[in-house]
Amino acid sequence: TGEREVFINASHHANEWITTPLVLKFAETLLKAFVCGSTVLGRSARDLLEKVKIFIAPLVNPDGVELVNGAFDADSREYAAARRIALAYPRVPFPSGWKANIEGTDLNLNYPAGWDEAKRIKYAEGWTSPAPRDFVGTAPLSAPESRALYDLTLDNDFDLSISYHTQGEVIYWNYNEIDPPRGLEIANAMAAASGYSVEDVPEESANAGYKDWFILNYDLPGYTVEAGKGVNPLPLSQFDR
Repeated sequence: TGEREVFINASHHANEWITTPLVLKFAETLLKAFVCGSTVLGRSARDLLEKVKIFIAPLVNPDGVELVNGAFDADSREYAAARRIALAYPRVPFPSGWKANIEGTDLNLNYPAGWDEAKRIKYAEGWTSPAPRDFVGTAPLSAPESRALYDLTLDNDFDLSISYHTQGEVIYWNYNEIDPPRGLEIANAMAAASGYSVEDVPEESANAGYKDWFILNYDLPGYTVEAGKGVNPLPLSQFDR
């Protein structure tokens, strides 16, 4: 019921699906503490939720996640369409290397924040058509999933956003030299709680993401949290850690 609004999202990328149960477990933990009148990390859950509204989009890329997890029959329309796309990019394992939505657009390269620069970089790398990963789409917000998050954000007054990805145990916090008020301070608090490092985004991935657009549009704290370590998709055995 609070005035502050926090937005958490997960699974922009299909083979980073472990972030979906991660944020759902967070919601379960918080709500259980609220119902029982107990605490989360020493803070009263009821007190927190009197001050803050939390919005969660736990599965931004449902079709892509289903593809990676083998939920589509081999003769289904979705599987056949994705397989045709994958054949043009044989160096990407199928379906385990699939990051995009089912149409072959990388959702976290589809937001209006340096999209043209992201396109230049990814086209130079050879991602020039619908692909398992790194295709920026035909225009900003060309994918229905990124458009949905964009519209959801415009319809609310989020004070902070966290986008969960994998992997690397790192927190990215700024965009294009824009340092939102308290952005680094909050990032350092998140790092202290998690043991993750706070870093700048690598240049090849520094544009057209949700976090980038949120910071650019609002000058408010926005974060990409790269959970876990290893090769995507991370095994469920990493979940507790």
